[in-house]
Amino acid sequence: MSRKYKFKNPTAAYFVSFATVYWIDVFTRQVYFSILEESITYCREEKGMEVFAYCFMPSHVHMIFRSDYEDPSGLLRDFKGFTARKLLKTIEDNPQESRKEWLLCMMERAGKKNSNVRKRQFWQQHNKPIELWSGKVIKQKIEYIHYNPVVQGFVTDPIHWKYSSARNYADDETVLKIDNKGMHLGMM
Repeated sequence: MSRKYKFKNPTAAYFVSFATVYWIDVFTRQVYFSILEESITYCREEKGMEVFAYCFMPSHVHMIFRSDYEDPSGLLRDFKGFTARKLLKTIEDNPQESRKEWLLCMMERAGKKNSNVRKRQFWQQHNKPIELWSGKVIKQKIEYIHYNPVVQGFVTDPIHWKYSSARNYADDETVLKIDNKGMHLGMM
């Protein structure tokens, strides 16, 4: 992994992106989105995660976050590990999942290629963390996150994507709460 993609400053806010193995569109059902939502809420309440912006896409997640406990790498590792286990179990147990066998087969294939994985791999291993060091960079990353569903052609206005903090920035916290709308990030 490149040195430029490391969590170097434990107190900083970071922009991260991480995707499912093979960029599989897993997040096509509400039950899978809900696992991400509940996991973010838990991490905010119990693990010291501050979330300033996010977007859950069908195959990947974008987020700006900070660790109150000064361990962004460990926090993200735990989040991805927990969600991977929970999502795999939910896929296995979901009688409505028409792609169950294929999804599990692809994740098993990915797991066989990785010595760190026992059976199935859900997430790709890299996160590409980028430390946010200026107000200009923060604004750029928030706009990138919010406009991702528009660029992909899913919506014409960022606030119409249900699982995006663009809604929070429009004073709608009905899906997921965020921290301070990223405003104090420029002070860090």
